[in-house]
Amino acid sequence: MGNNMVLEGKSVFGGIAIGRLAVYKKKDTQVKRIKITDTEAEIQRFASAKKTAKEQLSGLYEKALKEVGEVNAMIFEVHQMMLDDLDYNEAVSNMIQIQEVNAEFAVASASDNFSQMFAAMEDEYMRERAADIKDVSNRIIAILQGAIDGVTIGEEQVILLADDLAPSETVQLDKSKVLSFVTKYGSTNSHTAILARTMNIPALIGVDLKNTDEIDGKWGIVDGYQGALYVEPDEETLSKYEQMKREDEQKRHLLQELKGKENITLDGTKINLYANIGSVADVANVLKNDAGGIGLFRSEFLYLESKDYPTEEAQFSAYKTVAERMAGKKVIIRTLDIGADKQVDYFNMDKEENPAMGYRAIRICLDRKEIFKTQLRAIYRASYYGIISIMFPMIISVQEVKQIKEIIAEVKAELDREGLPYRDVEIGIMIETPAAVMISDLLAKEVDFFSIGTNDLTQYTLAIDRQNPKLEDIYDAHHEAVLRMLKLVVDNGHKEGCWVGICGELGADTTLTETFLRMGFDELSVTPSMVLKVREKIRGLDLSK
Repeated sequence: MGNNMVLEGKSVFGGIAIGRLAVYKKKDTQVKRIKITDTEAEIQRFASAKKTAKEQLSGLYEKALKEVGEVNAMIFEVHQMMLDDLDYNEAVSNMIQIQEVNAEFAVASASDNFSQMFAAMEDEYMRERAADIKDVSNRIIAILQGAIDGVTIGEEQVILLADDLAPSETVQLDKSKVLSFVTKYGSTNSHTAILARTMNIPALIGVDLKNTDEIDGKWGIVDGYQGALYVEPDEETLSKYEQMKREDEQKRHLLQELKGKENITLDGTKINLYANIGSVADVANVLKNDAGGIGLFRSEFLYLESKDYPTEEAQFSAYKTVAERMAGKKVIIRTLDIGADKQVDYFNMDKEENPAMGYRAIRICLDRKEIFKTQLRAIYRASYYGIISIMFPMIISVQEVKQIKEIIAEVKAELDREGLPYRDVEIGIMIETPAAVMISDLLAKEVDFFSIGTNDLTQYTLAIDRQNPKLEDIYDAHHEAVLRMLKLVVDNGHKEGCWVGICGELGADTTLTETFLRMGFDELSVTPSMVLKVREKIRGLDLSK
């Protein structure tokens, strides 16, 4: 076989794919300039093509909604809005009238002008819109030319190579034929990357795809663990990867058999196994991995992904969607936790010597109450649509909890006045400071549950900055001091009728699963891909021994 050519890239989802390489070729919509006399009829053609484009986009939105969730389907709503953009429409109509040209040519010209204008903008969000304008315009041109939409990949499953894929292209692909995505551009959060994670297939971005014509149709391997693409691998490489792929599949198969099973030890001890998420799009993974609920919804991602404070409506919509999709399973939303390593420009915070111990999380919320109230209103309004609980990060005193409760009372009174429905929700706190551990007996009297953030707790207990690579060797999450703290928190919580969970990275550490169960934890919340692995561990333990 081949020369074993290897191309490096950045992996956005692990796994191994072996198959034929197929280069995604965009249909070249050649547009000719044609002189026309009946400009009114030409403007009509443009209007009717636009109407068809809207219908197509609304169909794509529905399809994407089912396949990749609301956040990723939004793009097609954006595209529909672009079709109504006044400047764009005027540019096309004026050109048809004044230059007496065909609609295709006018759309192509407007597309070039607008996308160049967007591409030159400072704002990254606006720069990304340049591709959308092209995408929408190409759709209209294709309709005007009577071209049929869609991408043809033959019958066999392939590894798809492309410069980049527009959302409308990925939605039209027959997903059952794609083994892996490999793109030249894109980012870890690009549409294609999110799609790959949702589909559970390996994907690489940033791969230098040259002379694609020469590799089209050749045999290839995508190594999503190392971030490499092999073209025409030799026998030895191929058999190594076939073996890895078989082992992967066996593991996955064994884990799949654990779906629908209880998180219960051999001696009958039960624990709740929930998942941590950062966005609405992650819910698909939570359901796919059969988590019992969401133990941590990191709401700050709504703030990090936004150019300005997310409105009450935007937050309400996100929380409501998650609550509805989880269909009666518990969703624990952590209020805004920015500061430390998560900085947001529009909060205009001063530079700090020591941000991990600085102005962050609940400290910002209690100081900037309007931001906090907006978020609480959104959460309470969403609580009506499912089972939501709220937890507050970085607590160090009983006083803070009392202040929070006063603000909640104000929010409820406002909602009552406005006649907006909500439910009374469980409230809990994150235990991530040694202070909270030491007074957990007092805090337990104030709240319904505790969730331990082991990452921060370990950092504060050991006085080791978890971002500092020099100290990696001595950062020890299994430190006896940390484990004793966990035990103390469980005992203090249970004395006052609080349930206690862990939502830090440590929760997914299967070498400690037995320790946690023996300590009496009620819940572990882990990254979705770890749910079944932890379940497997729980079901193999016998605590009576």
